[in-house]
This record gives sequence, C-alpha cells and structure tokens, in this order.
Amino acid sequence: MAWVLKMDEVIESGLVHDFDASLSGIGQELGAGAYSMSDVLALPIFKQEDSSLPLDDETKHPPFQYVMCAATSPAVKLHDETLTYLNQGQSYEIRMLDNRKMGDMPEITGKLVKSIIRVVFHDRRLQYTEHQQLEGWKWNRPGDRLLDLDIPMSVGIIDTRTNPSQLNAVEFLWDPAKRTSAFIQVHCISTEFTPRKHGGEKGVPFRIQVDTFKQNENGEYTDHLHSASCQIKVFKPKGADRKQKTDREKMEKRTAHEKEKYQPSYDTTILTEMRLEPIIEDAVEHEQKKSSKRTLPADYGDSLAKRGSCSPWPDTPTAYVNNSSSTAPTFTSPQQSTCSVPDSNSSSPNHQGDGVSQASSEQLQPSATTQETQQWLLKNRFSSYTRLFSNFSGADLLKLTKEDLVQICGAADGIRLYNSLKSRSVRPRLTLYVCQEQPSSTLLQGQQQAAGSGGENGSGTPYVYHAIYLEEMVASEVARKLALVFNIPFHQINQVYRQGPTGIHILVSDQMVQNFQDESCFLFSTVKVENSGGIHIILK
Repeated sequence: MAWVLKMDEVIESGLVHDFDASLSGIGQELGAGAYSMSDVLALPIFKQEDSSLPLDDETKHPPFQYVMCAATSPAVKLHDETLTYLNQGQSYEIRMLDNRKMGDMPEITGKLVKSIIRVVFHDRRLQYTEHQQLEGWKWNRPGDRLLDLDIPMSVGIIDTRTNPSQLNAVEFLWDPAKRTSAFIQVHCISTEFTPRKHGGEKGVPFRIQVDTFKQNENGEYTDHLHSASCQIKVFKPKGADRKQKTDREKMEKRTAHEKEKYQPSYDTTILTEMRLEPIIEDAVEHEQKKSSKRTLPADYGDSLAKRGSCSPWPDTPTAYVNNSSSTAPTFTSPQQSTCSVPDSNSSSPNHQGDGVSQASSEQLQPSATTQETQQWLLKNRFSSYTRLFSNFSGADLLKLTKEDLVQICGAADGIRLYNSLKSRSVRPRLTLYVCQEQPSSTLLQGQQQAAGSGGENGSGTPYVYHAIYLEEMVASEVARKLALVFNIPFHQINQVYRQGPTGIHILVSDQMVQNFQDESCFLFSTVKVENSGGIHIILK
C-alpha cells in the first residue's frame, strides 16, 4: 500500500514539472528569431487568397435607393426581413433617391428614367398563380385597382400611366437629379387572398417592388437598371395602426434578453435591392426539388438571409394576355376538311373524321423548340404562363408531372395543362359507327343482311365503318359529324331520317338520338331533294 502511494506522488510531481515547463515561455518577449504575423500573412498562399477577395471599391454600388415613409414592425426577428403594415387606400410616400457615385452611369445624367411600382405576392405559391388571383380579385371588385398613384401629392413624376390589364402596377418617368416622391395607395387587403375566410385568419404578405429602366438606342425604356422591394401587409383603414400598437405592446412585455432577438421599429422602410436570377430552374432540378426558383434578393449578410422573393417585371404592357384573345379550338369547316372517304376496298381503321386528327397535329412534340412551345401555349389558351415557361422546350414541359403543374399553375390550370400535354380528349357521350352506302350496292335488304352477318357486301369486300363521337346528343350534332367525316357540305343537309319497318322514313329527332344505343352501327345513303339542291341522309 505504501508502495502504491509513493508511485502516485512520483507521477504527480512529474506532471507538475511538465506543466511548469510548458508555461515557461509565457510572458517573455519575442526574440529576433520569432515569427512575425506580417511575415506569415506575406506568404504566397495568403497573398493568393487575399487577391481573390473583392475590394470595397469593386463592390457593386446600387444606383438608386427607394425609401417608403412607413414604420416597420417591431415584432420581426433580427435575421428576418422587415415587415411594414399599411392601411388600405391610404397614401404612402416612396422617395426616389439618386444613389450614384461621381461618374457612375453617365449615360443617364441629365436624362429621365422610367420606374414601375407594383404590388406583388410575397409567397411563392401565390406568385405562380398571380394572374388567376388578380383576375379573381378583379371579378369581385369590378372597376377597382390594386394599386394607384396619388398624383396631386406626388412630386417630380412625369407621364404617369396605368394599364387596365395590369391592375397592380403604375409607371412614370422621373429625373434622378431632382427631388422625386411617388405617393401610392394599395386598395387590396391581405385577407382577400387567404384560401379560407372564416374570420381571424392571417392575411398573406405582399411586396412593394420598384423596377427602374433607362432608354435604349431606340428611345424605349427597356434597359433594366435597378430593382428593389419590401414586404408589407395591408389592413382595412386604421387596422395597420392597431396592429403596430399591438406589436409594440407585446415587445414591451418581453424581457431585455428576448428583445435583443428582435429588430427595433424604424420610422421608414428601405426597399432592399434585388438581384435578378432565372425565373425557373432546369427541368431536371425541378423534378428533384419539386420547386421553382424565382428572383432572389442580393445577399447582404445574415440579416437578409431569409428575405422573400422578388417578382420579375413585365416585359411589355401586354405581359398578361387576356385569355379571350387566344385561339379557341373550333371544328373544321366542311369546305376545308382534309378527310376523304376511302373506296370500299380500302382498309383505314385509323381514319379520324371528327377533328381528332387535327387535334393530334397540334399536340406538343418532345422535339419542339422553345419558340414552338410558346406558340403551343398561346394556341391552347395558356398565354398567362408563356413567361414562366419561356425557357422550356417541348421535352422539358412534357417531363413535368401532374403534381408539378398543379404546384406551378394552380389546381385548375395545372390539371388543364396536364390534360392538354397528354392530349386527353373529352369522353364522348355517344359513339356511333357509320358507313356510306356505295352506289354499286342496289339491294338494301342484301346489304343489311351482309352487314349483320359479317360486314361484307355481295362482292365479298368488307364495309369500312367510321366512328363519330357525339359530345351533344342532338340531331344537329349527328348531321354535323356526318358532314365532317364524309366531306358533305353541311348547309346542303336538309333532314336526317332513319329507315324503319317496311322501309318507312322516320325523322331523327333529339329524343331519338338520346335513345340510340352506344356503339350502334349504321349504313347511310344520300338522296337529292328536287328543286332545292339539298340532300337527305337516310340511316339504315
């Protein structure tokens, strides 16, 4: 036992000696042979890293700054974007400030620039369906605008314009060298775009976005200079004041330690500069991530890491094309129909006579270029998504799943676009098989027996039937489809009859068509009407 205690003392004394030796150099002055930090930083590896870092003078300086005279909310965490509450219909000043350094952008010195102020959605889900959301708001609030300029209060703005097709945007010209303030009024409230309106729900956030352009060589204001935006929520009159007061009272109840996690409330809101990036990702990445990339903000440190997205500006005033102006699907007129009636010995089971072949020719092909894809979207009444899919080829668009399209375009248009891409036609209410009686066949009774016993005429040649699909179960639809399939001028058809017992002719009425059995087979012949130049069609 004594031996063990002695060994412990030896080990302990050794450890103390080593520890003292390791501290022996502390407090002594460095000698001439010691390393200097300046010498270390002068090594080539550190010089290479230094040269790759951008200098302060090389960092991009924003040419303009926009400041909205409205207080920010105190209930926003440090690393989140500022949030500003606005009252519906109240005028708020946005100061347009020239932030250029001496010699920056000399091409706009002494010239006017154009700015477009818009109110857009902050949530990405609503950005995808912005056109539909705004159309719904327009339907509920006819004659109103989402955003207006208070022209009497504004200073320094010239040639103000509002487009009836863009209810959420105003534009004007201004001189950066002069004092300029635009007073805006937001007329939509955040709760108008919530999916469920049961009372007490949180409203969706918006963004006030300012895009500024200069003139190109043709004198048009299309060259982009700068974009900035801020996050807002809009309340009914005086609702923003009450919300600001509520947030302030909540913050006063928090401890000093908790308050350090939140931003202070500022008297004004500075619109943050946005960096423009591609609207949507590559199709493969989109398949993997199930999300699309919008215009993202510039990275100004951790405090802006959680900023919302900035909406791309409209290229032209006609960025949102009215759906009614797009080409609607119509039936081919009988004079222009390319369908022909084959001979009795022709076997063409794939003959499509009621417009199906025309629809298939308009199907989007995987080999379609981006321009052809844009034309296909316009022809199929998807004009509001042409900018969103501006970089998509036919193959890219066809790769998207139904879930992808619903997420991008919303439920209604997403399903419609998916069905159009897959060429899904409307299921017909009634299908009939018809064959035109040949002139060489003279015995009607023999034809009927042959058709019922194997589909061959007296010479052994099979009858070729064609399918007609009725979306409407009316007599006029039967006549129209027969005219389309067999190249008969529709205006020359007087009546359609069905041959009954003992050869009597029964007028085909809407009620008779509704009682046709699905996939019924008919032979038909045409009889010229004397003195009128028309024809009767007789179904047998």
